[in-house]
Amino acid sequence: MHTWVPALLAVLAALMIAAGTVLRQRASRVNGAITPGWWAGAAIALCGFGLQASALGLGSILLVQPLVVLAVLFALPLEAWADHRHPAPIEWAWGGVLVACVVTFLIVARPEPSMRRPDALLMWSTVGSVVAIVVALVVFAHRSSPHYKALFYGLVAGILFGVSALLVKTVIFQITHHLWRTFAQPEIYLFVLVVVCAILAQQMGFGAGDLQTSFPSMTVAEPAVAMVLGVLLLGENLQVSVPTALFLGIVLAIMVRAVCELAKLSAVRGYEQAVAAEEAAAEEAGSRPAA
Repeated sequence: MHTWVPALLAVLAALMIAAGTVLRQRASRVNGAITPGWWAGAAIALCGFGLQASALGLGSILLVQPLVVLAVLFALPLEAWADHRHPAPIEWAWGGVLVACVVTFLIVARPEPSMRRPDALLMWSTVGSVVAIVVALVVFAHRSSPHYKALFYGLVAGILFGVSALLVKTVIFQITHHLWRTFAQPEIYLFVLVVVCAILAQQMGFGAGDLQTSFPSMTVAEPAVAMVLGVLLLGENLQVSVPTALFLGIVLAIMVRAVCELAKLSAVRGYEQAVAAEEAAAEEAGSRPAA
């Protein structure tokens, strides 16, 4: 399979995920209520996740996940169009940094897909560890202020979406090699459960009212977890020298910073618009004459 095929699917997935995220952010109220617009955004994002699953089935996690991160960049012009404004220079600057980092990483690393399937014991041990981490984060979220609640739920959503990327590769492998046994294996049901829990955690993070915290943490945690699991469980590697690996580590660190900055800018605007909409609605309700 040519590398450009999963790469193209990953870019298209990033575009649709960005569109769905922008729509859901604007449809979500400050209290996290789900509206018809939220469902429309969720449907678009679901199509994006389908393209991402196809890309993961054909290519390496180390190839697909950095490209899916571009969803944060694609959201920039979409948000500007929705807000009837021009993106700020700082947004374009961080967007350029993100593109440069992704391109540099893929050119230097040249990741290739691995045909290795995760060992059952190792995979379930990893699942158990992830469950323990997720449960701990949820407990901390319930005992924390809204700021840290948004942070913890954002991390939970990102971790679970990252785990789903690994499970997608396992499910796609079963579908393409043992179709008749796919629904007899636990991975496909675990994948559905993980995605549902990730979406719930994402909405809980939005509902905490601190999007500038939940959105960046979720956006960064997903590719980080997926790439680490791809290396540990699937044996994906970059086959580079130590100096090159150190250079790529710096590139990834800069990419994470760019993602955080873009996600934070996006979340701040979304939060401010949601608050403004709530205040406008309250003022309108207060100005109405009593019956």
